[in-house]
Formats: sequence, structure tokens, C-alpha cells
Amino acid sequence: MGKRNLKILVIGSGGREHALVWKIAQSKRVKKVYCAPGNAGTESLAVNIPIPIDDLDGLLDFAKRNKIDLTIVGPEAPLIEGIVDIFNKYNLPIIGPNRKAAQTEGSKVFAKKLMHKYKIPTAKFAVFDDYNYAKTFLKSQNYPLVIKADGQCLGKGVKVCIKRAEAQEFLESVMKNKFFGEAGSKVIIEECLYGQEVSFMVATDGKNFVSLLPSRDHKRVFDGDRGPNTGGIGAYAPVPFVDKKLICRIEKEIVAPTIDALAKEGCFYSGILYPGLILTNQGPKVLEFNCRFGDPETQPVLSLLKSDIIDLFEAIANKRIDKVRLQWKKGSAVCVILASQGYPGNYEKGKEIFGVKKLTNHKDILLFHAGTKRLDNKIVTNGGRVLGITALGANLKSAIYNCYKYIGKNEVNFYGMHYRKDIGLKGI
Repeated sequence: MGKRNLKILVIGSGGREHALVWKIAQSKRVKKVYCAPGNAGTESLAVNIPIPIDDLDGLLDFAKRNKIDLTIVGPEAPLIEGIVDIFNKYNLPIIGPNRKAAQTEGSKVFAKKLMHKYKIPTAKFAVFDDYNYAKTFLKSQNYPLVIKADGQCLGKGVKVCIKRAEAQEFLESVMKNKFFGEAGSKVIIEECLYGQEVSFMVATDGKNFVSLLPSRDHKRVFDGDRGPNTGGIGAYAPVPFVDKKLICRIEKEIVAPTIDALAKEGCFYSGILYPGLILTNQGPKVLEFNCRFGDPETQPVLSLLKSDIIDLFEAIANKRIDKVRLQWKKGSAVCVILASQGYPGNYEKGKEIFGVKKLTNHKDILLFHAGTKRLDNKIVTNGGRVLGITALGANLKSAIYNCYKYIGKNEVNFYGMHYRKDIGLKGI
């Protein structure tokens, strides 16, 4: 690329994509941003295009007809389905791993076997494709243990099982009753690791990489890390207990060996690689890999990024990531997700959202839309995760305070709104 007046396409409709659009639109090199399909938040910064993320042919056709200079893929599904391979075939620049490399997220079994082969730190595990063998295996195990569906389940295919009865129930729902469809045809049963969790995203060109700020996601739906797993209900960055020494260790023991291992397996990995880590007494270990920006981690991380994100994407595309030196704002950022009542289970849509205009052009508060749409000049709920209130602060404590003071009855709210009240507190 190396030029100005760029036309950028962002694929996705969540808070992560709104944050990407927001950051991309700040670049002086960008002329126009499109978002497919986008949401009620992206429409003020980009042109929303009504093409679903699984319509790969439609996305390709749009990129060709509109001479898109660069496409950024937000969610994992199009990457796992091979959108990068399709765009590469037509020499259309796109950020993300190809289908083969995206197996790092698309198949937990693939990722586990890769880590085992190349001695990348992770939990001890066993793989099963037969329900009866897996059920028998549960009888001889120590508890708690973790069961993971092999394929994509939108963050909900993992369960920490405290007792054998709980493990058997989850195993039956996944493998026998096909709750997650073919994603549960194989399962991993692994030891339960203990420690603080960290999201560690890096940008890589397949050989070198540059690390983004470490962040911390909150998966469980209720305060105190209770309840079922969600796609992520809040996040903050940076992580106070992840210092430079620990960052170097993560880069040396996990990130660099993973990129090298993928290359040795013929999986050229380019884009965002995001290992979800747990800091055990033995050191950092990989819980899972993601092949894209995290959601909601992207919201606080990009809120703190001073550098032009287009320069980062260009360095990935041109295999010059070793030349990148990212600049970051001082302080902290916190994102609290406002979710629909019942999420991550069944929930209603179409609830009017109030208080959004109060946060427009606010210096230290950003409102990233996720499950929203515009209906009759009103903004209404259109998903499980609805909004991400993201606040900056001189430190984590002040960022948390700034975030929560704009949530509630007389602030941003909608009927049945649910949110955790403890996002970021463990960081303090």
C-alpha cells in the first residue's frame, strides 16, 4: 500500500468492530471506511454495508467492485472459513490468518496437539471423539477438570466441572445431544489450571511480531466470576501484575515458539494472534488460542493506542512488523459490557436504549456499540452483548470509577440491562 486516501473494509458487527472502525477513522491516510454489516454505532464513522459475515462471496464482490485497499476481519468465523485464502486469490490485501493457520482457534484439538508437539506450556489433556470412551475416562480423573468442545461455540463450549456428575452432564450435552452441533464431535478433557488470566494479543507477519498491551477479559456472566461463560462481559488494560519481565517471558516461551511451530507445520500465520493465558505457579500457560482481536479486549486496548493503526496493518501486510514501535497513552482503560437480560442464554431484542447522546464527544468515555440497530430514529438492542462503556483514567481505579458512573437509571440504560459490577477490581 504505502499510499493515502485509502478505502478500508471492516468485517463484523460487534463492539470490537466499532472500536476498529473508530481507530481506523482517525488515520489521516484513510479516505473512507466501510463496515459489513456494522451496527448503530459504526454508522456514524463508516458506511454500513448489509452483507453478513458468512457471505464470503458477497464480501469478495464488494471489495472488488469498490476497489478496497485493505480489509480487516473482526470475528473468527470468516477466517476459519477461509476468507483470507479467497481474497489472496484475487490479490486483495486482507489482515488475518489463512484457513489452515486459523485452525489455532477453529480446532482446539489442533491447537493442543501443536502445543504438545512443540512443548508450548499448556494444561495436560486428552482428546476424545467417542462419547463412551470419554465418559469412562471421567471416572478415573481428579476434580475439578475442564471439558472443551473442539470447534467454535462463541465462547460457551468450555466448562469447568467441579464434580464428576457435572462433567458427565456437560459431556452428554456436547457429544451425545449435540448442543453445539459438529463443534462438539470431539472434546478435550484437561486438568484445571489455577491463576490469573491474561489476554495477550500480538500482531505478526508470520516471522516477527509486536505485542499489544496485555489485557484482562471477564468471561463469567455474574460478579465474582460466577455463572456460565459468555463471549466476554468486560475487560481492562494494561494489566498491573504483568510487568516487562513477565511480558518478555510470555514472548519468549509462548508467542515466538507458536509462530515458529506454525511455520514448521506449513501454517503461515499473518495477522493478530491472541493466546489466552493463565499465570500459574509454574509460569504462564496457554488456555486457548484466538486468531483475531479479542472482544471486548480490543475496546480498552485500542483506546490506549496512540500510533496510527493503519501503519500497523500495513506492516503486517508488507512483512515489516519488525520495524514497528507502538506508542501508548499513559493510564488505564476499562470496558464494561451492558448485556441483554438472559444473556448468554435466551434474550429479547428491540429494547430502546437511553442516554447514548450524553456520552457523545466525551473526552474520557467511549461508547462502543455491539448488539444495536437503528429503528424509527431510535437505537434499540439487537444482540446479547449490547454496548461497551469504555473509560480512560490516570490509573485502573480511576478508569473503573469513570466507567461505572455513566451506567444506570439516569445514565445509559435499557430495559432488562445486565452488567457486572466488579470489572477490573482484581487488577487493583
